[in-house]
Amino acid sequence: MRTRASARLAALVVAAACAAGCQRGPPAPARLDPRNDACAHCRMMVSDPPFAAQLVAPGEEPRFFDDLGCLRDYLREHPRLPRGAVAYVADHRTSAWVRADAATVSRVPGLRTPMGSELIAHADAASRDADPAARGAVPVPAAELLGAAPSAERR
Repeated sequence: MRTRASARLAALVVAAACAAGCQRGPPAPARLDPRNDACAHCRMMVSDPPFAAQLVAPGEEPRFFDDLGCLRDYLREHPRLPRGAVAYVADHRTSAWVRADAATVSRVPGLRTPMGSELIAHADAASRDADPAARGAVPVPAAELLGAAPSAERR
């Protein structure tokens, strides 16, 4: 009886591991811990979630960024990303994660961001328009944030 239960438990663990490893579609955004996560570019703590970004890839630890400018600079310095890597940015108004290639990115002259880039992101134009901090925002093309590739997902 005990071996039968152990065998079932082992089979269940193997099945769960296979299911986790066979995830379909792009990786989901990781949960940010503002008390413990440091920026992958400048090494400052990612303590202000509305300005945060992240890069996730299958089988790798997420890379967090405290400022969209840090994500931009990191992507310029690391053009060869892991297969399936996806960039996410926080909606400045709601702090919800949004795929960077689908986000509305803006530069707001005079806005204090963690590293002084003046860049913020929103899920869409409606979220940007509802955000008082985005007054005077100038649209930024995705290529300026993500580099030459128009998509945040690298294959």
